[in-house]
Amino acid sequence: MSSNNAAVGQTTVATNLAIYLRALHEDLPILILSLDDQGVIERMFGFEGEPIGEGNLKHGWAERSFERLIHMGQYGVHYVPSAPDTALLKARAEDPQTLHRILEHTEWPGLVIVDTKSDLEALTRNALHAADRVIVPVADWTSLEEAGKVFSILASIGQTSRARVLLTLVDRRTHIETTGEELSSRLRSEILGRGWAIYEASLSRSPRVEALNSESGRPLSVLHHARGTSVHRELRALAEEVALDLAPPGAPARLPVTAQSREPVGIGSASGLKAALLRGLGRAR
Repeated sequence: MSSNNAAVGQTTVATNLAIYLRALHEDLPILILSLDDQGVIERMFGFEGEPIGEGNLKHGWAERSFERLIHMGQYGVHYVPSAPDTALLKARAEDPQTLHRILEHTEWPGLVIVDTKSDLEALTRNALHAADRVIVPVADWTSLEEAGKVFSILASIGQTSRARVLLTLVDRRTHIETTGEELSSRLRSEILGRGWAIYEASLSRSPRVEALNSESGRPLSVLHHARGTSVHRELRALAEEVALDLAPPGAPARLPVTAQSREPVGIGSASGLKAALLRGLGRAR
């Protein structure tokens, strides 16, 4: 996921999308990593009391592979611990193809979700070059204009077709004063008018979901702790749409849902896309 705006719920979307994709499609290995230095990935997916070890994203960058650094995390989602300081990574990311090569050497047999920082510096540009799909969260007019910068970078490498806008933090009570039109509808029209692709699914603003990031000192998953919210249903719809978008030709028209319930269930033990970057590695295997 990628955005140049920190107020669009990017990391919340990235982490929860990983959980919903894993729950809906148990045979799909999911790996998530973050180019930010806030430690959200470890707090959400790491098992309590389990030592992470010394290796993190910085070491994988130096070794040109994340393979030895991948941890099995909660909900069946794998992760690479974040680098506590991204300054060294930035110095090693001047070549925008670096992350692409590292992911190829890692040979992950499933889907990789990369949560970027809310900037358009070297690390984010590496993610944009590496991604098969770029999810660009938009919540308001300001983030819409910032999204244009992401599309400009992709246009410079001839890859705007990789990007999809995702409307986030939608408050359907908000209307444009002069016309009475719902803000989210106006944003969607503007996005389509610019020729940008957009997901049908959108994510509502929810105080209950926002509280999940602060209630226990570690982020909690919507799937396990906020099933009664509209965001739960919306995240499921988004996960289905993303999976179908990335599916190889000839794949089933719909992902299987676990047999126990028509709702997705958590995998493993019971926890953000500025914009989301998804790289499906080995999807044809």
